[in-house]
Amino acid sequence: MTRLILWAPLAGLLALGLWGLAAVQQLPLADWPALPYDAAGMRLEQILLAFGTMPRGMVALLVGAALGLAGALMQAVLRNPLADPTTLGLQAGAQLALVAATLLAPGLLAFGRGPVALAGAALATGTVLALAARRGFAPVTVTISGMLVGLLCAAIATALTLSRGEYLLSLVIWNGGALTQQDWSGAAILAAVLLPALALALLMARPLLLLSLGGEGARALGLPAMPLRLAALSVAVVLSATVAAEVGLVGFVGLAAPAIARRLGARTIPQRLLLATLAGALLLSLTDSALMLLAAAGGPVLPSGALTGLIGGPLLIALLPRLRATVPPETEAGDRPAPRARHPGRVLLVLAVLLPVLSLATLMAGRGPGGWGLLDPALRETFLPLRATALLASLAAGALLAGSGAILQKLTANPLAAPEVLGVTGGASLGYAAAIFALPSPGALELALGAGGGAALALLALSAYALRAEMAPARLLLAGLGIGALSSAVLAAIMASGDMRAWAVLGWLSGSASRATPLGAAALTVLALLLAAGGMLAGRWLQILPLGGAVAGALGVPVAGVRLALILGAGLATGAASVLVGPVSFIGLMAPHIARSLGLKRPRDFLAGAMLTGALLMGLAAFGARSLAYPYDLPLGLFATLIGAPWLFAALMRRT
Repeated sequence: MTRLILWAPLAGLLALGLWGLAAVQQLPLADWPALPYDAAGMRLEQILLAFGTMPRGMVALLVGAALGLAGALMQAVLRNPLADPTTLGLQAGAQLALVAATLLAPGLLAFGRGPVALAGAALATGTVLALAARRGFAPVTVTISGMLVGLLCAAIATALTLSRGEYLLSLVIWNGGALTQQDWSGAAILAAVLLPALALALLMARPLLLLSLGGEGARALGLPAMPLRLAALSVAVVLSATVAAEVGLVGFVGLAAPAIARRLGARTIPQRLLLATLAGALLLSLTDSALMLLAAAGGPVLPSGALTGLIGGPLLIALLPRLRATVPPETEAGDRPAPRARHPGRVLLVLAVLLPVLSLATLMAGRGPGGWGLLDPALRETFLPLRATALLASLAAGALLAGSGAILQKLTANPLAAPEVLGVTGGASLGYAAAIFALPSPGALELALGAGGGAALALLALSAYALRAEMAPARLLLAGLGIGALSSAVLAAIMASGDMRAWAVLGWLSGSASRATPLGAAALTVLALLLAAGGMLAGRWLQILPLGGAVAGALGVPVAGVRLALILGAGLATGAASVLVGPVSFIGLMAPHIARSLGLKRPRDFLAGAMLTGALLMGLAAFGARSLAYPYDLPLGLFATLIGAPWLFAALMRRT
């Protein structure tokens, strides 16, 4: 505890000093109002300090403490050092509920945002627990399930936000986790929730210690494991939902605070709960005070939640080795394989026939000025070329994403590998944003190269780390999700900065096939054909590489060069497709799953089936995005996510 005695007061003094510097720059100390605060007799600067800056400092402490306690409870219950309100999807569920209520049913907010956020967080938690229970609450499965639920909720919330422009700016800033206050009511609500939650957590400390022995050990000692899990997680859900309702999304404080508590020497459950609460309060207070000081000095005004999210990806990756001692090996085994198709050529032929049939139906049918039906003959000359261009681009993008996912799954011998899960789309996002901000007027080629280069760099970084750490396939997925979390935090900070170029990034995040040009659609089609041809040529390598590097090398495969070529190919294909569809899509994960379920096992059959399936699914998504909200185009990635998420959850629900 020597570290705690040394560092906690220093961190507290530093946070207080930074906050004081920012407040003094706003108003000299001699002009600060005296208690009790009476707005009627105060100047505007004094009102801003007394009812804005001061409650903001208190809210930063309370929010950090609440998230730190929530993370410590989750990690103790699930025996998972990666559990926190962000990685388990609680905050994303609360975000989706609040965004949906604000845009679609504002009457639900009559009693405040708390009940709505609580319902969303509880639903997300219930989904994660239902998925994890099928595999014995293995830490890797819990974390993957939570982060994928979070991706789905965030995708839908983003689509809803983009669909209502009048709320766009306020929702973007709220999603970044702004701690700005107008009075002391937020601090009062947070304190009223935090103090009883801390008392309940300390009362559960001894039972949680018994639960750390495992479910069987706890039951042998007479402790009902499931009611305790539900009680502790309920406290964490209430804390997370309250934070989301009051200030928006503040990422990864619940992951960092328990890690800091462990580093400070906390060994027992009560010590971890208390120190995580303190560490979370100091961490967020330091972050927010530094941002206030930066803004007071003339710098950009950034929401604190976006900045705390920057620590999430690196911290998540750094904590991955801690899972090795806690993951039962059998829970990471693959699912029982589906039977191999007797005639894979017939399956591929059916998929190949369905593609033009779907394309023709999509071109001729849909929703127009007169409602649902076939395209009016008088409008065909005008609309058919536009629809054909958008459809061709969508089909090619779906094939590219599905082909990338199929290659990555074969390369890693992991059926959950995909561009969106391994952080490739996150890298593409950062590459696209870098092209926007680094070049004066980037064209389509520069943007495509930026997105493709970012995707390839993300894959290379992930591969280098995985080879160095000798990580199991499931941990490789978590490292990719960490890269995705880091990219999401960077994008959130960019969006909240208010820079005009950020709106170009936001427009790309929506993903719409209607922006595709004939040249761009043709280029994507050529890339899809090249990826298919390259995959066919690499069929033998894709058959051997899942056996391991040593076996592949013994069979004459140049392992390093082949892996590099496949990774770069998958990254560039993902980046090219992401320029059109944006960074949110489950096509690269779902299409290979469908191809595998159809019995397509050999690499060439598997790749061809996955690319055909991806094209079909993206065509369906483009049809829905174009027709549902006519005459406006909704985000293409939303429909791909809505189609893909149920398949992914079904895969996770299957027992090993």
